[in-house]
Amino acid sequence: MRALNRKVLRDMLSMKGQIAAIAAVIAAGIMTLIVSATTIDALTRTKDRFYRDFAFAEVFADLTRAPDHVETRIQEIPGVNRVQTRVAAMARLEVADYPDPIRGLFVSIPDGHEPDINRLFLREGRFPESERSEEVLVSAAFAEAHGLRAGDSLRAIIRGGLEELTIVGLALSPEQVYQIAPTDLFPDYERYAVLWMGRRALSRAYGMEGAFNQVALTVQRGASADRVIEELDWLLAPYGGIGAYARADQSSHRWLAEELEQLRGMARVMPVIFLAVAAFLLHVLMGRIIRTQREQIAVLKAFGYRNLEMGMHFGGLTVGIVSVGAIVGIALGAWAAAGLGQVYLHYFLFPELDFRVRPHVILLGVVVAGGAACFGAFAAVRAAIQLPPAEAMRPAAPEKFTSGRVEHLPFIRALGQPTRIIFRNLSRHPLKTSLSVLGISCSTALLLVGSFQFQAVEHMIDIQYRLVQRMDLHLTFTDPTPERALQELRHQPGVLYAEGYRAVPVRLRHGVMSYQTSIFGMESGSALRGLLDADYQPVALPDEGLLLTWYLADYLGLEPGMEVQVEILEGHQRTLDVPLAGTVDEPLGVSAYMERRALNRLMREGSAVSGAMLLIDRTQEPLLYERLWDQARVAGIGLVRDAERIFREHVSDTVLGFMMVLLLCAGSIAFAVVYNNARMALAERGRELATLRVLGFTQAEVSWILVGEIMLLTLAAIPLGWLLGTGFADALNQAMTIDMYRIPFIV
Repeated sequence: MRALNRKVLRDMLSMKGQIAAIAAVIAAGIMTLIVSATTIDALTRTKDRFYRDFAFAEVFADLTRAPDHVETRIQEIPGVNRVQTRVAAMARLEVADYPDPIRGLFVSIPDGHEPDINRLFLREGRFPESERSEEVLVSAAFAEAHGLRAGDSLRAIIRGGLEELTIVGLALSPEQVYQIAPTDLFPDYERYAVLWMGRRALSRAYGMEGAFNQVALTVQRGASADRVIEELDWLLAPYGGIGAYARADQSSHRWLAEELEQLRGMARVMPVIFLAVAAFLLHVLMGRIIRTQREQIAVLKAFGYRNLEMGMHFGGLTVGIVSVGAIVGIALGAWAAAGLGQVYLHYFLFPELDFRVRPHVILLGVVVAGGAACFGAFAAVRAAIQLPPAEAMRPAAPEKFTSGRVEHLPFIRALGQPTRIIFRNLSRHPLKTSLSVLGISCSTALLLVGSFQFQAVEHMIDIQYRLVQRMDLHLTFTDPTPERALQELRHQPGVLYAEGYRAVPVRLRHGVMSYQTSIFGMESGSALRGLLDADYQPVALPDEGLLLTWYLADYLGLEPGMEVQVEILEGHQRTLDVPLAGTVDEPLGVSAYMERRALNRLMREGSAVSGAMLLIDRTQEPLLYERLWDQARVAGIGLVRDAERIFREHVSDTVLGFMMVLLLCAGSIAFAVVYNNARMALAERGRELATLRVLGFTQAEVSWILVGEIMLLTLAAIPLGWLLGTGFADALNQAMTIDMYRIPFIV
């Protein structure tokens, strides 16, 4: 067997270019599989460990205000394990030498000890002392963005009152792994913070002494979380409860779960493309080797080598090619996974993120690649095993050629002889031609998928921040406020235009389907908040009735003219039937819209607003922020341009990186297919091409027969690549359609 092993090495060295091209495709497939699987494995293990070790709650509820004794009644609900009531408050923060407004979420923790649920990981410092009301913990990402450490100070306005605070520690929470403001899509650590404060101190600052406005709890093993949620909603309804929800609907966890699901989709699709092309190339390569080594096979069999030994010999050649690709793919996968790990550490705040390439992931990549290779080479290796020595000693029978349909086409007859030879050869090997075109088209498809993602996301951003959100600032008030507050805002320095809005949490129902969202009450003919149809044309807000995003209407099974059941979860809580007046098409969020005064009537209240949208003169921003800082009713200030900037930075960090990987992988596929076709054509038709030279064809004409064939295959592959790429892009678009955002299908 040592002689056969040496032959394997000689064969690999003699075909090193072709083997390197095939190995590059295999490496690309293994790399994408390892990166996806490693990322999924690392995020899943880290998430599960963080949730378990720090007792992440399983059910959450927000409410207006409930006395502390209600906690005992919550604990008595069947199936409840541990309960944590707390106070949560939105506030404005001020950091020294930082001019932009900062939003903050304050969450209470028990005085004098660590929480039993949603425990905190201390990255630095200690917990606040019960007798020190000014001490707070700050989210580590916010502190890092501003260079804050334990011992530094900051100011906050909580429900109109100024608080001088001292940072005593930096923390991470399983509840804030994906730390975003309520109206944002991506983290902005400079302008949004989460802070933890002693229960007594925060209750005093927020006017919540002896009461709470949030509940988090865990469920006993085997108990029904849905049943617990139903009982909790009934219990908290008199206290302004706006609907309990399970961990699956908790914002941070939901973003992480959606990211994992998208990674799983990529892990299922991308490696398959590369390894399918690799299997095709191996099939062609092994078939060519066996055709050119017929006499060698005959001699080896004549010397006594058995079929099993011959099968192992050619199988060893396949294994050698796969091994080269696997080694390169594993190395590239480990390197890419480490780089991707740094990106995820920025967006998902874990105490640590272990991006090890685990042995079972490597084994999975090698097994999948090996399986694809064996599938591709099986037919060729079987032909070598079954070839009798006497038959193998004879040259292969010449092919039988007859005049085909292609040669009778008028435009073919008008071509020169070398070009006619190209068309004749391609038409006489339809399967080989089709597979070559398919292989090259895969590279075109991958390029189209990459460019689709980038262009579609850019288009989505342009629609959202040019046609939908046209304001500069987005203000939220501490409570529903009389409309006259808008007049005060319009007289602030730098304010060019102001519109109010009313946001009301609701649960929408139709049949057995339900969805919890908010109704956004807008001014009729709003200039700062656009509503669009599928063609991006403005949609008029009706005087009565609801508008829903098409995604939400489709989810609930609604069509315009039908009635939707609206359960109001704020103020005078009741359930009403409201007609669906139409649908809108917007890329971000799942919302419902009404004319603001119609929503005020639905709420049985006066002309109230929950916040305001402002168009401002940016030259007067510092003065405007200073004036807004003194406005007690303003709970938060959101800068739309910063939200857009962060969105675009996210695209640059992720989508452009993904495009670069696809570019390299698509190049490897195109190179491998074209290079192998050229080498095989030269090897198989060398005698034929030499004969043409003897017959008087010039070197340029003979070269054109090879180069022209490759060019024709490539040109034929491009339209098919567009078709395949459009299909891949549509599948990717469907996989990436989630509640939070919907990427438009733009090719």
